[in-house]
Amino acid sequence: MSKTVPDSATGANSRRKQNSGPMALSAAFLSDVLVVADCWKAEPDAEAVVHRAIATAAEFVTADVGETELAVMLTDDAGIRALNRNWRGIDKPTNVLSFQALQPSGPRDPEDPPRMLGDIAIACETTRREADEEQKPFGHHLSHLAVHGFLHLIGYDHEKDEDAETMEELEREILSQLGIPDPYAEQMD
Repeated sequence: MSKTVPDSATGANSRRKQNSGPMALSAAFLSDVLVVADCWKAEPDAEAVVHRAIATAAEFVTADVGETELAVMLTDDAGIRALNRNWRGIDKPTNVLSFQALQPSGPRDPEDPPRMLGDIAIACETTRREADEEQKPFGHHLSHLAVHGFLHLIGYDHEKDEDAETMEELEREILSQLGIPDPYAEQMD
């Protein structure tokens, strides 16, 4: 995992394209998925689901994600609880955490390695519990969490109502591209 700062330490300065379709994904965008907890063995498609969700999100935003990479750690509740306690001072598990990488100052040299966007951690048990409680397919909820984490890495947040609405609308659009229904539909009733 890279040297990072919690997602709440940044403001949203990225915006989606104004046209109705996704933009082309740079061939240099890379994501690594690391499975570090045995509970993910019950979800053999999890890595592919995360890759697809993040690739779709990267195609859909206007933030500069070319020549970048990120890492996703598929962990368990104990692992994410430790991260949450150590980085946010909250001693309980959560579904997803995002940590933006510290960015170097100064101009980029063409020979520089890809810029690290940051890290995302997703907890298996919490993701499963939420999917079951909300009666959603596990893969749909996992995709939503991966997209949510990615958007935090590129500067979106949901601390203010207006920012939350912007982020949720973008999540809906990205998930729609993946054939996933609106995850906030029941909350809007």
